[in-house]
Amino acid sequence: MLSKQAARIAILGTRGIPARYGGFETFAEELSTRLVARGHQVTVYCRERYSEPTYRGVRLIYLPTWRHKYFDTIVHTFLSTLHLIFHRTDVALYCNGANAIFTALPRLTGIPTELNVDGLERKRKKWNRLAKAWYALSEWLATFCPSVVITDARQIAAYYHERYGKHTEFIPYGAEAGKVATAEVLGQLGLEAGCYFLYVSRMEPENNALAVREAFERVATPVKLALVGDAPYAQEYIQKVRASIDARVVMPGAIYGTGYHELLSNCLAYIHATEVGGTHPALIEAMGRGALVLYLNTPENAEVAGDAGIAFEIETLAQRLAEVLSMSLEERAAWGGRAIERVRERYGWDAVTDQYEALLAGKRV
Repeated sequence: MLSKQAARIAILGTRGIPARYGGFETFAEELSTRLVARGHQVTVYCRERYSEPTYRGVRLIYLPTWRHKYFDTIVHTFLSTLHLIFHRTDVALYCNGANAIFTALPRLTGIPTELNVDGLERKRKKWNRLAKAWYALSEWLATFCPSVVITDARQIAAYYHERYGKHTEFIPYGAEAGKVATAEVLGQLGLEAGCYFLYVSRMEPENNALAVREAFERVATPVKLALVGDAPYAQEYIQKVRASIDARVVMPGAIYGTGYHELLSNCLAYIHATEVGGTHPALIEAMGRGALVLYLNTPENAEVAGDAGIAFEIETLAQRLAEVLSMSLEERAAWGGRAIERVRERYGWDAVTDQYEALLAGKRV
């Protein structure tokens, strides 16, 4: 049963809201605004400045950071934690396993802390040895520093149980279900509904944007490929991705909000090629918008897609793209329909908020 009592809740460890970057930012926006609508007082600590001190009823606190690939997150979360100690809330929700160490201080001062660890970040290719060591240490710290550990994929929950004997609370990521009615962004990008493959992710090596582009370029088709995304510390890799002379490849950078959902709702198929992490927001969001989903065959991706998506290996992606092109409209629509139903059954934002509200209300130091 959900708590009827309003709680003061702080969310730390993201770039802030409105969401303009990645999964944790979207998570913070979707969760915080829903909690406010239910009567709770929510504060989100931000790095990126919004024009107002509140956003849809959520209080925004801006603090400085060190704009550096390896220190951006931990410096901002450290400063946010210090602010939290002197501006207390009933409970604090931290995002990103790298922030595990910072959950201890509020807890020692009587503020319960809950940590969403995401995936196994130490496996990402973008990190150097020191950063990977920090993430490995943070995995261990996560087993005792916060009051509660949250995982958004059962594969990650099983990992923490098997390696550390640590019980975690499983709460999946959420998404809206159903296509959006508009398609304005398509005209802006020179795309036509049902005539483009879509890839959306941060342009980092383990997300395989380059491999997706190269596989697509081996397929003879007038259909286009939209590679959507960016990354603040991966310019060398992004330059490789953009080094295409194929006029069918469209690379507009990052797109958020309505335009992003229009792209998901109108693509011929969505390509999800991320290797590392837990539950990937873009995969669930593509399924929720009724896209035919092709996903890189990892346990975490398979857990989300189930029988509503088509698995591929990097070396077989070109073949899978050709198979999708040979499908009838009815076959593609059937895949999209299964994807929407799977999201409705498992990943609705309101159901996710129910679980977080119950966990936050049952706070323990």
